[in-house]
Amino acid sequence: MPYPFDTAFMERALLELLMLAVVGGVLGAWIVLRRMAFFSHAVGTATFPGLVVADAAGVPAQAAALISGAGFSGGVGPLGRERRVGDDTRTAMLLVGALALGIVLAGDVFEAGAGVDRLLFGSLLGLSDLDLWLTAGVAAAVLGADRALRRPWTAAGFDPAWSAGWAHRADRAFVALIAAAVVVALSAVGALLVTAILVVPAATARLLTSSVGRLQAVAVLLAAGEGVVALAVAREWNVGPGAALAVVAALVFAAVAVARRPR
Repeated sequence: MPYPFDTAFMERALLELLMLAVVGGVLGAWIVLRRMAFFSHAVGTATFPGLVVADAAGVPAQAAALISGAGFSGGVGPLGRERRVGDDTRTAMLLVGALALGIVLAGDVFEAGAGVDRLLFGSLLGLSDLDLWLTAGVAAAVLGADRALRRPWTAAGFDPAWSAGWAHRADRAFVALIAAAVVVALSAVGALLVTAILVVPAATARLLTSSVGRLQAVAVLLAAGEGVVALAVAREWNVGPGAALAVVAALVFAAVAVARRPR
């Protein structure tokens, strides 16, 4: 394989990013259409305390992240009964609380030190076989759910008030898939940069097309292309792959937004 993918760890990183491109493109399209980008970012950040505890206790990071993300989602629900507090407000409050708790645990309780960077920004070049298999499983689940639940997801995306019966269960499956996607993306890009995969490519594609199918296809291609470029940049300039991916995705979004701006 040509440079910069001429080593085993770079090949594994490339495979991971290509599978995450499928997850981010297909599921990210629904996240953007459902206006749940902030929620997706918040779920990723909310896993930080669990990751700190897992790192100190030797517990599998994926299990800790899933528990933390589920706890965050469960915390938003009960607060939602208070109609005077909007969705974005309660999400922001719990997001700040989770991030602050993670910082306290990392600095004062477990003394994570330099390991905090790995938890927050990922370690794409140190992936295990388990990371790859979990990402493949989530990618398959996302593709299956997209095929089975496309109708209720489409209706809820264009009419948020439309939610009853099995459509409500489809919404729960959607939130569960977001949590699963966040968990498998953590090893690659960390708790703070999951939106670089789950939101930014789909948001860029949203500027180019309005059809759900084309939106997903363009988002997958964008995510894959940005991943390849980010890995090459990381290898050439010796920077973190997760941060490189976030910068590349942001630059592509900005370029498309400027190009699409009315003259």
